[in-house]
Amino acid sequence: MTASYSDLDGASVFITGGGSGIGAALTDGFMAQGAQVAFIGRSDASDFVAEMTAKHGRAPLFIQGDITDTEGLRAAISRSAEAHGPITALVNNAANDKRHSTAEVTPEFWDWMMSVNLKAYFFAAQAVAPGMAAAGGGAIVNFSSISYMMGNAGYPAYTTANAGITGLSRSLAREFGPDRIRVNALAPGWVLTRKQLDMWATPEDLEAHLSRACLKEHLAPEDIVGATLFLASASSRMMTGQCMVVDGGVVVTG
Repeated sequence: MTASYSDLDGASVFITGGGSGIGAALTDGFMAQGAQVAFIGRSDASDFVAEMTAKHGRAPLFIQGDITDTEGLRAAISRSAEAHGPITALVNNAANDKRHSTAEVTPEFWDWMMSVNLKAYFFAAQAVAPGMAAAGGGAIVNFSSISYMMGNAGYPAYTTANAGITGLSRSLAREFGPDRIRVNALAPGWVLTRKQLDMWATPEDLEAHLSRACLKEHLAPEDIVGATLFLASASSRMMTGQCMVVDGGVVVTG
């Protein structure tokens, strides 16, 4: 950990997909700041909870569920607020970048991809907004991706959703701003989680991706934590409606 954010000590944080991949690194990072973390995930995270308890001396609140179940997501957010107080930092991290071609997309698959990668983000933000407003403000960090900025083929429904996340973040920033709720998007590059390494990270694709980067080093989940903590903390108190890229210099914005 390279920075400490005193306002995150004791803060109520809710993370979607906080038990694996980037999400697990985020849970660890927020807990290291002293935050009270709750997270939702489909798979059992008991071992991870035990690991975090041993490391930090307290347990994150794990709520098993599917973010595509809107009522279940709302219930998880309510349970988090009951346990830790009003949520003041929401991190919409969970996503699915299942590879697909345009020709094979069915209406059912399209709806599922939007439900995972965009719809859940909206309804999570909708659910936390009243509590954040009552608490005097808060921060929402919506995970996007550089995939749509690169114009990548191979998962058009996913890139569409990620472009939508940036647009959603800008609109919510405008709407929620009077209540001192900040909304920003965070666009990681290709983060080599276990899933990526097992399913899609071929040596050829890794070499090609690294050739486009300014910094000749692949990203690990831990590389995304610092930017997320910054966006969730008061250190970025006048930053909203933005999309921050963390990708080693593959794309440029501005």
